[in-house]
Amino acid sequence: MTTEQTPTGDTEGAASPAPAPAEGTSGGATEAATGAAGDGGAGVSGGGTEPGAHAAEAADGDRDDAGAPDAGEPTSGGRADDADASARTPSAGATEDAGAVSGAGDGGAEVAAGGVESGGPPAEAGVPGSAQGASAPSEAEAELAAQRVERERIARRKAERQGPVESGRKLSGTAADLLAAVRAVESGEKPSAPSFVEAAPAPRRPAPEPVRRPEPVPVAAAAPDAETVGAVRAVLAEGGAPEALAPQAAVALGEGAEDTLRADPWQLLRVAGVRPEQADGFARALLGAECRPDDERRGRALTVWLLEQAAVAGHTALDLPTLTEALGKRAVPDPDEAVQSALAEGDALVFQDALEEPGAQPAAARTDEQEEVPVRVLAGLERYALAEESLADALARLVTSVPKEAEEPWEAAVAALTGGAADLARQVAGHGLVLHTGGEAARAEPAALLGAARAAGLRGFAVCHTPDGARRFAAHLGEEPGGAVGTVAGLLSGASGPGRDAEGALDLDLLIVLDAPQLDVEAAAMLAESLPDGARLVLSGDPAVLWSAGPGRVFADLLAVPACPQVASRVPDPGPLGELVSGIGVGELVQVEAPGKEIVIVPVRDAGEAVHRTVQLVADSVPRAFGVPPEETVVITPGHGGAAGTRALNTVLKERLNPGPGRFGGFDPGDRIVHSPAPGRTVPGRVVRADAAGLHLECAGAPVVVPRELVESRVRHGWALTAHQAVGGRWPAAVVVLPGDAADVLTRPWVYTAFGRADRHLSVVHGVEQALPRAVAESVAKPRTTRLRTLLRVQLPPAG
Repeated sequence: MTTEQTPTGDTEGAASPAPAPAEGTSGGATEAATGAAGDGGAGVSGGGTEPGAHAAEAADGDRDDAGAPDAGEPTSGGRADDADASARTPSAGATEDAGAVSGAGDGGAEVAAGGVESGGPPAEAGVPGSAQGASAPSEAEAELAAQRVERERIARRKAERQGPVESGRKLSGTAADLLAAVRAVESGEKPSAPSFVEAAPAPRRPAPEPVRRPEPVPVAAAAPDAETVGAVRAVLAEGGAPEALAPQAAVALGEGAEDTLRADPWQLLRVAGVRPEQADGFARALLGAECRPDDERRGRALTVWLLEQAAVAGHTALDLPTLTEALGKRAVPDPDEAVQSALAEGDALVFQDALEEPGAQPAAARTDEQEEVPVRVLAGLERYALAEESLADALARLVTSVPKEAEEPWEAAVAALTGGAADLARQVAGHGLVLHTGGEAARAEPAALLGAARAAGLRGFAVCHTPDGARRFAAHLGEEPGGAVGTVAGLLSGASGPGRDAEGALDLDLLIVLDAPQLDVEAAAMLAESLPDGARLVLSGDPAVLWSAGPGRVFADLLAVPACPQVASRVPDPGPLGELVSGIGVGELVQVEAPGKEIVIVPVRDAGEAVHRTVQLVADSVPRAFGVPPEETVVITPGHGGAAGTRALNTVLKERLNPGPGRFGGFDPGDRIVHSPAPGRTVPGRVVRADAAGLHLECAGAPVVVPRELVESRVRHGWALTAHQAVGGRWPAAVVVLPGDAADVLTRPWVYTAFGRADRHLSVVHGVEQALPRAVAESVAKPRTTRLRTLLRVQLPPAG
């Protein structure tokens, strides 16, 4: 490992046995992560958020603008790495309540922002007009429409189930009251609402003979009409909220949005970026003296908002006591009543899970005479509860629908392979679900499996989290992406992959999902539900990287349940970089020999020096020493805000590498960007031009046009990224920036992910002193509350 010590040095610096310590903290001081609890009329006067200077960044939940913390409510440091833009946010504003509610998610999911920043117009005259001229839906629109269709199909299947299993007989107090409220809804005593039930899996369907058919192009949801937006704008203006929120509010609230806001001003919380105190201010302006902290509408809206914030932090549900405690901190006088009101209206669901000790007999297998197991009562949003149940059902169907004896094509595939690939193939031949773990080099094993399966006449396909991942995996097959390899988003949208059979299932015998830790619960459910009986599903990935941007921890939950074979690759990642990252994965920041200066440590004293050295490395040192041009180097930093966050770094990198006036909403042709076409996705690219249709980009080799009105929320500069944005991709060189104020938010998964993005060279701009080895040794991923393990233990027998 090489350490930079001269003020103006570069990657040719002298070797040193250990990084030189840096002192001080960066200019981006640690800021509190939580806002003051709102009361009936308290909060931001005038209500509402300010128009965002860059909504794509605000949606990431940076800590740049956080307010003061609530009394007794935890704060979460000054910076963090969040998922991309709309990645996990039903509300793009502060995510501190996800942390306050639940301890926050992994790898920086606990970030906070004080709403959306103010800023200039998203575009100037260079980008007039809109996307009305588009003749066909984009991949993002097709993906979202396909997800809606798939959710409807899952919901129909769930509706076919039988009645609920009797449960909760021994509960008392609040838990019993909530379950009684649910049963009252089911019996018709209260307004009808969906309920969460435990029932036997649906009958297995026989695998039909695949019939290829043209895949229909999903129709994108229509934008709200000008009249509706105008009516909403008038209501917002009356309540003192920014009129710029009108299009988002019209989309979020649907038909009659203006009437909804007048009847229940706290529904403004359904708009991305709006915080409770801002909704309180809006309600006070509309309702006057009628606005009270104990308003039932307020308690109900805050319940939903807190559950959404928990989902931002990665949780699919919350323990009931945690939820009610958070409501109390938001000045809700009767938290229990607020939750019951949300249940009665169908805005939330309540359910209970058995708390079982490892190795204990599953609760479903116990008789009435045996001791009753303790349970935990949870609350959650319907979409995530439904997704987790559907995923468990689909995985159980795949596991139990595989024939006892492997078919001849599978035997031929196994015979064609050797080593770790043969071990993987043997497990896949006899099981419907197989987990495969390993680093970048281990991808060669599922690639060999896919090649052998296709050669044996089986219909196989592989998907990755990013187009870059698909390109790298296809290289193992000697192919270009698009044939047998695609992305998860492309497969779900129908843009790539096989056709579907008469029942809508994918025409596949084998689906390999790479980057499996990046699967959130909804994407995983849609993939599993799309596979026919008898198909094999292989989930492959590195369990040490950051978890998914969206809610759930599917891969980690499956690894924790011994219900299917797990194949651990023995193929190590090569070279000094592979040795360094492998050590981080087991909690050790080891000193490695790097004779080719594959790893360089650049100590800095403060954030200003960190920014200066980062620009020097990207623009001069790395290209000169390693021949890697700036466009092939990625800069990774823990958060968007602060003096060395992505915003600051992208500003100075643009000035150095592609200076320009930013005539197109802050962008110029040649700018390096990341595009967020749908929640949970970021695709690197560059700006080509702008015209009446919008901003023209090139992303993963494909042209993309972003309408003017969506540029602010979907496109941001991309020289510097967060680790969550970079996960799934690799670059020839990576510069990881660790300013002093990042010390409290570093975790082992974050460091592992950031350092692992480099193929040939890694420079670490190091200003956190001993916080780095301490984070690697001690700071593991924060837990997420999910139900998948419990559901799988009930439905799946232990793997033999």
